[in-house]
Amino acid sequence: MGGPEDFDAFYTATARRVVHHVYALCGDLAEAQDVTQEAYARAWQRWSTVGAYEDPEGWVRVVAWRLAANRWRGLRRWFTARARLGREAPVPEPNPDGVALLAALRRLPDAQRLVVVLHHLHDLPVAEIARSTGMPAGTVKSYLSRGRAALAVLLDEKLDDDEKEDIGVGTHS
Repeated sequence: MGGPEDFDAFYTATARRVVHHVYALCGDLAEAQDVTQEAYARAWQRWSTVGAYEDPEGWVRVVAWRLAANRWRGLRRWFTARARLGREAPVPEPNPDGVALLAALRRLPDAQRLVVVLHHLHDLPVAEIARSTGMPAGTVKSYLSRGRAALAVLLDEKLDDDEKEDIGVGTHS
């Protein structure tokens, strides 16, 4: 046994048995198929040597079993490490106001959304936004004004005139 044709014949004759063997040992068909394929790939790489063995199928079975065992050891180490870290902190549910704000922001034109996010979420002043985006300061102010007005409508806020002035809706600041 030495050439590619020999390996093809060997694979065709033995692969099903090896998968069944590994499946019986590990109890997971997908895992058995994966490690069996890996074992045959390793046999192919060393076929000039493995093909000369008295029992090349036995070699493939041993390699496949070792691969499966190593995966299980890795999983056990992972679970042990996770147990040492303790339970994961619960993730709070999304804030309905935050969800509504993000949905409204997505509906703004890209340039307005960029300016509004940089100004209100990153606390950048108009001059800094203008410098970092390459926009004139007047354009930044215009986009801020339009973005605030659009958000007010999109969020269906019932603001009185004083509240609108406080957040800049209708102004050009």
